Amino acid sequence: MNREELMTLLPHRDNMLLLDEADVVEGKAQGKKRIRPEEFFLQGHFPGNPIVPGVILCEILAQSACVLLGEQIHGPVRTVLTGLDGVRFKRPVQPGDLFTTECVIEKQKPPFYWAKGTGRVEGELCVSASFSFAVFPENTDG
Repeated sequence: MNREELMTLLPHRDNMLLLDEADVVEGKAQGKKRIRPEEFFLQGHFPGNPIVPGVILCEILAQSACVLLGEQIHGPVRTVLTGLDGVRFKRPVQPGDLFTTECVIEKQKPPFYWAKGTGRVEGELCVSASFSFAVFPENTDG
């Protein structure tokens, strides 16, 4: 899925749609995000040595996991991150890196989902986390 296709699943727009592409391979969501020097989240984090904030890495993981719901979601939805557990950061992610994710849903009781995922650069583990999120119908009445 490219960014246009991702927008049919995710409510995120503009700078907050953090995936460049994503697919489901053998039941796992795999996402990609090329970290560009002009990313809003790098401005001031940190001058002279920019690294992607951990919260952004976790958001990229969560957006990746939502791709697994593609066949279940019909119509506009609002996706809300509800929890993060066991988050571990192993390596910084910097401009120029291709950040790749792999996520699985471990449990679901709609509208709630529990997932785990990893983020890597060139195969090297950068972040791992368990997280939960909820998916609600989007209010399209205005």
